[in-house]
Amino acid sequence: MAGAATLALGLTACGDDSSSSDGSWILGTTDSVTALDPAGSYDLGSSTLEYNLYQTLVTVPAGSTDIVGDAAESCTYDDPQTFTCTLKEGLTFSNGNELTSSDVKYSFERAITIQDPNGAAIYLLGSITHKDAKDVVVLDDGAIETPDDQTITFHLNKPDTTFQYVLTYPGAGAIVDEETFPADTKLDDDKVVGSGPYKLSQYKADDQAVLELNENYTGDNEGSTEQVFVKYYSESSALKLAVENGEVDVAWRGLSPTDVNDLESNDDVTVSSGEGSEIRYWVWNVAGQVGKQKAVRQAAAQVFDREAIASTAYDGTVDPLYSIVPPGYAGQADTFESTYGEPDAAKAKALLDAAGVATPVKLTVGWTPTHYGPNAEDEANELERQLEESGLFEVDLKSTEWEQYQTIYKEGAYDLWMLGWFPDYPDTDDYLSVFLVDGGFFQNGYSNPKADQLVQQEQGTDDQAVREDAFGQLQQIVADDVPFIPSWVGKNTAVYGAGMEGVEDTLDPSFIFRFWLVDKS
Repeated sequence: MAGAATLALGLTACGDDSSSSDGSWILGTTDSVTALDPAGSYDLGSSTLEYNLYQTLVTVPAGSTDIVGDAAESCTYDDPQTFTCTLKEGLTFSNGNELTSSDVKYSFERAITIQDPNGAAIYLLGSITHKDAKDVVVLDDGAIETPDDQTITFHLNKPDTTFQYVLTYPGAGAIVDEETFPADTKLDDDKVVGSGPYKLSQYKADDQAVLELNENYTGDNEGSTEQVFVKYYSESSALKLAVENGEVDVAWRGLSPTDVNDLESNDDVTVSSGEGSEIRYWVWNVAGQVGKQKAVRQAAAQVFDREAIASTAYDGTVDPLYSIVPPGYAGQADTFESTYGEPDAAKAKALLDAAGVATPVKLTVGWTPTHYGPNAEDEANELERQLEESGLFEVDLKSTEWEQYQTIYKEGAYDLWMLGWFPDYPDTDDYLSVFLVDGGFFQNGYSNPKADQLVQQEQGTDDQAVREDAFGQLQQIVADDVPFIPSWVGKNTAVYGAGMEGVEDTLDPSFIFRFWLVDKS
């Protein structure tokens, strides 16, 4: 591990110097919101608003992987296990309450205390938490110190160079007002208060959110639009019609590939795609009677046809994914391709025969119909076809809406289920540690001591060669053990109407829609 000097973070301003305007604009999406209290959310629909409502200590600007200051003026690794941040002067929440180090500490403490299984804190903050005798995640004693109103020091339980990145994700690092948010339960969505560039003025679940400029905001990401409306749609077809008719200014997240292809020929709108790292994958219940058999998991991976899914279910608008880590990330390796090659039912049968597994294997396969857009059903149907056509599996396909889905898959409702992922932070670790350690955030029962060791190794060094070697080994472990099966990787696409400016500036692999960069003339 290098010395503290090489670990120090130089935090620079990341701002928007666009001219002021009061032209409001409307974002349309099919994404759903789980919670606007950061302690209870770990999904894109929720974080889209949270990135604009809350500050974190540090953040990542559009089109970059560099960490810059948000609420913090500076953050530094004093040593490999000590991370200290100094707040900017004069920070306040949108309700006028002062933001101090006490609020920062409180934000981490309450998120861990609430223990929401749909929240991110208990999965991402392992460097300052541990599990007690009852297997409950608790904050380490002395993990967070606040020697004065402007200083926060984190004492990590292991060397962790990725902790700085974790703090950029609102589900783990959003700062809330300790005078407003209860210590042991989530705050109602329509009552949340942050210190970000926007404040929430109205919210109705599954219908609309209204954000207004936060007049108390003094940060570097000041917006130029007085109001931003977010309209929620349950169907991709309705969202397409809305952007065609000018009912929304921007359509982002949820348009089907067919809709996008059709809109590209519409002169009244612009279809824009930035580099993306959205992935879709299928998770095994490794603790279940079916999924605990490695041969079953490997056999399914052997017949899994990503090319067919990309072309049949998504009209070729996504690319096949042969690792849980998408292309472009350090150390990425297509281990599923090198391990399994082309889909082959005969090879899959040989795996099952060698393990003494009788066929057809009965599988309960889960998917959710709205959260991932209309083509999720097409993908689920295509997977069912592939598995059953092999003659090795008998599939019972079941769908459940997102709110219930993300609870029951953790309870063992399915043998295999669909999930999607957007990066919490721009580092390869975010596609490995959160998926592999202690059954992952999806709690699928998987455990591998070698994987745990490799995660600790790559997190504990800033030697890129060492990290990339560990990343490669981890991806090979995933291909061998198959706790999940990667499916595809997609771009970050939005459709917008006349007069919109700045949309393309925020279409980067992070999938953070930065309202403050967007304006309507």
